[in-house]
Amino acid sequence: MPTELLFRDDAYLKECSAVITAINERGGIVTDRTVFYATGGGQPGDGGVLRNTDGSEIVIATTVYGEDKSDIVHVPAENSTLPRIGDTVTLSLDWPKRFQRMRIHTALHLLTTVLAYPVTGGSVGDGEGRLDFDIPDAGLDKDELTIELNRRIAQNAAVTYRWIRDEELEANPGLVKTMSVKPPMGTGRVRLVEIAGLDLQPCGGTHVHNTSEIGKINITAIEKKGKINRRVRIAFA
Repeated sequence: MPTELLFRDDAYLKECSAVITAINERGGIVTDRTVFYATGGGQPGDGGVLRNTDGSEIVIATTVYGEDKSDIVHVPAENSTLPRIGDTVTLSLDWPKRFQRMRIHTALHLLTTVLAYPVTGGSVGDGEGRLDFDIPDAGLDKDELTIELNRRIAQNAAVTYRWIRDEELEANPGLVKTMSVKPPMGTGRVRLVEIAGLDLQPCGGTHVHNTSEIGKINITAIEKKGKINRRVRIAFA
């Protein structure tokens, strides 16, 4: 059975109980359910701890998808003592780091409404992030863009999720803003992230409930990466 992705429905779950279903040849730990986001879509995998019933803990360095993309693999720190298949454990996030990423990821969605150009790449970091755009005319003013981005953040817009069928997304290609990262498809349905009155796009990442949680953001750099490609970097003010 595929790992149940609890973060898809509630990004604010900080821990959960789970059963160990497999340990791969590299020592990666697979569970039946998880609150840990796996690396993908420009967002890094979560870290935290796996707690055994005896109170002992295994540090989880990162989280990735398994080879068939249906399992989530929790990668333990080096030289960890591994649990046994069938054990019931508690998975607990490094919540401060995850919440920073949620705030930055949502801010990047808003950035695509300030700069309504094709997105060719991007990444979510810890307290910072960036998007690459194809922009025919590169006359961008960093300070003006910062003001406009923060104006949208200050609208206190709700961030919600809804699901559509793969066929609906294929019939509405304009929903997809990222040219380099394909929406998470293949299960028959795709999750849309909506920022009320501002943005709607497919995304499997984790986000805050309201733009007011993002805080003030600065656009820290605009870098030329090609004839028409510009990299726009943001960070918490």
